[in-house]
Amino acid sequence: QVQLVESGGGLVQAGGSLRLSCAASGRTFTNYNMGWYRQAPGKERELVAVITSAGERTNYADSVKGRFTISRDNAKNTVYLQMNSLKPEDTAVYYCTAIYGTITWGQGTQVTVSS
Repeated sequence: QVQLVESGGGLVQAGGSLRLSCAASGRTFTNYNMGWYRQAPGKERELVAVITSAGERTNYADSVKGRFTISRDNAKNTVYLQMNSLKPEDTAVYYCTAIYGTITWGQGTQVTVSS
C-alpha cells in the first residue's frame, strides 16, 4: 500500500497563496491517479482536484477553478496543489489521495485563510 505525507499547510490572509505537497512512498507512484480533497468544519469532504497517473489530465471542483493548480513530479513521487487567491471559504483540512481501485488517504494538513 502507498503511504502519503502532506505538508505545506498553514495560516494565510485572504488573497494569498500556499503550495501543498504530498510525498508518496511504498508503491509505484506512476500507477496512481492522485487527488486532493478537503473537509471544512461541519461540512462533508469534497474533491478539490485530481490528476491522472502520467499528469496528462486534470479536473477541478468549480469552486477552485482558475485559482488552484494540481501537478505532479513522478521523478520525486510527489503531487502538489498550488492555491492562489485564497478565500476564507477555502479553510479546511486538505487530504492527499492515491487512487488505484481503492483510495488511500494521507493524514491531512490544515489550511486556514483569514479575512
